[in-house]
Amino acid sequence: MTATCPISAFIITRDEEQRLPRTLEALSWVDEIVVVDSGSTDRTVEIAEAAGARVLHRDWTGYGPQKVFAEAACRHDWVLNVDADEVVTPALAREISGLFASGLPSPGGWRMPILTVYPGAEGPRPFAADFNELRLYHRSIAGYRDHPVYDRVETAAGAQVSQLMQPVWHFTVLGWAEFVEKENRHSSFLASNQTHRRSGLGARIFVEMPWTFLKFYLLRRHITGGWRGFFFALTAAYARTLRIAKMLEAQNDPDRQAPKSTQAGDERTDLR
Repeated sequence: MTATCPISAFIITRDEEQRLPRTLEALSWVDEIVVVDSGSTDRTVEIAEAAGARVLHRDWTGYGPQKVFAEAACRHDWVLNVDADEVVTPALAREISGLFASGLPSPGGWRMPILTVYPGAEGPRPFAADFNELRLYHRSIAGYRDHPVYDRVETAAGAQVSQLMQPVWHFTVLGWAEFVEKENRHSSFLASNQTHRRSGLGARIFVEMPWTFLKFYLLRRHITGGWRGFFFALTAAYARTLRIAKMLEAQNDPDRQAPKSTQAGDERTDLR
């Protein structure tokens, strides 16, 4: 692919110097890359600028607000959202480029598979089935909602959303210790951003761990990932249960709110 596609890719970042280079390299086929950074203290901004990205600063206020800001800063109406720990595979780049080979498509959107890559692995596990998300879209028919926790693309009534077959690879963490630490921080962020009292948490905490483990291990097919898949599903179950415990703590003791995560940017893993 010698010519670039008339697409703006946007990424939100904070301290992503280790994973960002691979993410940016995999976007060489788009016409513009916009990086919105929320205060990196490492070489993230330097790396992004060296790769030709347009870097903007915005103080962290949550996932949705960061992405709404980044989306609005894009020059093209066709936009592609990629997280700083994700890599657009060459096959997906070719598939998207094919959509624009004969000119701009009619305004619409495309979903694409997002597949987890375990620490130390070269690619996703066999038969991976993680997420399928709307990431490529025309801004006239879709856009991120302004929610600090549950960011997702919302579409206008009647908008045409199609399916891409090739995946994005998600290098969610660099090591297993980081995975556990990250989920502890993220569960605090989720618990501290609940805007209303949730009912049924006292009963739910008893079933959350076994249910989440089975969902990840069987339904999302981490069973094909060997010991890594088992540990991933186990940590996912622990993280979901920990979030409920922190929410219960905040509800039962209003003066002791769950600590807010001080991390910004790509703080989530694959536990959506």
